[in-house]
Amino acid sequence: MITLYGEGRGFRVAWLLEEMGLPYRLRQVDLLAGVEQDTEFLAINPAGFIPAIQDGDTVMVESIAIIEYLLARYGPSPLAPTPDDPAFATYQQFLHMGEAGLAGPINAIVATNILAPEAEQKNWTANWALGIFKSRLGLVTRQLAGTPYIAGDCFTAADISVTYALEFAQRTGCFTLGATERAYVARTTDRDGYRSAMDNCPATKAWVATMAGSNAT
Repeated sequence: MITLYGEGRGFRVAWLLEEMGLPYRLRQVDLLAGVEQDTEFLAINPAGFIPAIQDGDTVMVESIAIIEYLLARYGPSPLAPTPDDPAFATYQQFLHMGEAGLAGPINAIVATNILAPEAEQKNWTANWALGIFKSRLGLVTRQLAGTPYIAGDCFTAADISVTYALEFAQRTGCFTLGATERAYVARTTDRDGYRSAMDNCPATKAWVATMAGSNAT
């Protein structure tokens, strides 16, 4: 059975595993408490970041790399267009943009807001990261003007990648999504796979509930 270490971006992996119907177990990793004493996890990923998976003798880190591995190892799957599919190039672009151009920059802003002294939270780097996010989001919005999902008419793993990033930006208060993005997220998250992943990721589910409550007050 596949072991998934950590939530956070590991939610992407859990969502994919649910969509593919692959059995797995979630092994929690508490980054806030520090991983120095978590020798089991550090044996899997000595760098100490999440997510990671163990699949037999195979160990993988980085959520997008893990997604590509699982689709290649346990596919073919309609979640990944083949190279001869006209949607393949768009799929690949947005699969990686979900992290490199969207969630990555937002992570820099979140880290600044949490860790930096108050006087330094509105710094050049945070503003630069927000600019990167907005420019890539423009590509997402333009794509969604013509298709219901990010690579075309069908839901793919690229939607898992991008949806995670958009929800991350919105939930952390870093960015307010527009109508097009909100409608898109409503479509992608209205799936049994998403709901099952949320039920199996208790820390993520609790965090989402907390964010929803704070945004309502």
